[in-house]
Amino acid sequence: MRTLAAVLAVVALGAAAPPAAAAAERIGSSAEGRPIALERLGDPAGATTVLVVGSIHGTEPAGHAVVRQLRRTAVPPGVRLLLVRTANPDGVARGTRQNARGVDLNRNFPYRWRGGGRPFDTYHPGRAPASEPETRALRRLIRRERPDVSVWYHQALRLVTLVPGADARLIRAYGRRTGLPARVLPRYRGTATSWQNHTFPGTTAFVVELAAGPLPAAAARRHAGAVLAVASRARTLAAVAPRPPIEWRPIPFGPDRRRQMRAYSRRHYGDDTARLRDPKVIVEHYTASMSFDSAWNTFASNAPDPELHERPGVCAHFLIDTNGTITQLVALRLRCRHTIGLNHVAIGIEHVGVSDAGVMGNRRQLRASLRLTRWLQDELGIATANVIGHAESLSSPYHHELVPALRRRTHGDFAAATMRRYRARLEARAT
Repeated sequence: MRTLAAVLAVVALGAAAPPAAAAAERIGSSAEGRPIALERLGDPAGATTVLVVGSIHGTEPAGHAVVRQLRRTAVPPGVRLLLVRTANPDGVARGTRQNARGVDLNRNFPYRWRGGGRPFDTYHPGRAPASEPETRALRRLIRRERPDVSVWYHQALRLVTLVPGADARLIRAYGRRTGLPARVLPRYRGTATSWQNHTFPGTTAFVVELAAGPLPAAAARRHAGAVLAVASRARTLAAVAPRPPIEWRPIPFGPDRRRQMRAYSRRHYGDDTARLRDPKVIVEHYTASMSFDSAWNTFASNAPDPELHERPGVCAHFLIDTNGTITQLVALRLRCRHTIGLNHVAIGIEHVGVSDAGVMGNRRQLRASLRLTRWLQDELGIATANVIGHAESLSSPYHHELVPALRRRTHGDFAAATMRRYRARLEARAT
């Protein structure tokens, strides 16, 4: 699997010098007649089109610095880059969130639009869907160009938004590149991204919320690099690992177990949550038993574990039987207790078996394991270096344990030598 760093290296080799931008074209006018300008960069015949909008709220102009940086940055081969400095030139000139008619343009798009309020109310959506000339100009552009990825800059929540209909892999990739967390925000009505994702299924439009104030030059370069990295990743998504067959047989994980997981997280990680947000690691285990049912029953029982005598009981997100059947036990949004020091950032995969050699020597089980792990890597953006065996937990850069007596505690399953072979198979995409 290519990491984003590797993708960027290919980008640098494939486009050594920034191409000259075509003259800006006027795609529409604001309510007060100011031009809404579009600049085109990159390969005019490129198969992947990326739209970048520096601002839609006049009081949130930090994204203009990213647009400036992209003008002088090499564009990956096969990518068309469309740059709109601002969708709201009147708001920028006036220093208002809204356009000159007092409309919040990011509530004026026609998907899930709802009226109400008065001009210059913070979120005033306008008198009707797409009532504003700025909204109509951007709609025409998007309908004509059909961008595969669209990035809309806002301020000042410091996050990237996970939105319905968009590809979470691209959004998380952008977040990792810039250090911004990927978060779900309320489903606001009439937004540009919701209209775009609903109208053109299979494309990805998302919001980047920058910090308050001007964007420093180094941050602008980082965000420009993230745009190009996502563009490159979008080009390769057709080749990502397919989802393997997965059976769903959940273990009980109701309110009591979630409460216990929150308490466990407070003790061991210092956060009060049972949620697994933005996982960074995949940990491979074996069950030390030869029966799927016995492993499932152990995880489902929620009994205090024999080692630490804590609840919730041990569990894993996936269990792979000796015949290669993959079963999901726990939703990926929840933490499982499978690896000391990593439960807050890790997906756990258990294999029915009693030794590394037994799992690695079972062709059907190993093939299923590799397919599941590759799919999770592509879905979650987890590098192969962060696919580890339980025995390697202490070497993970994400290891974090607040209980002193447990800071050097690990297990022996899927040792380093085994995992070197396993990761080599992942990298080779061998089955």
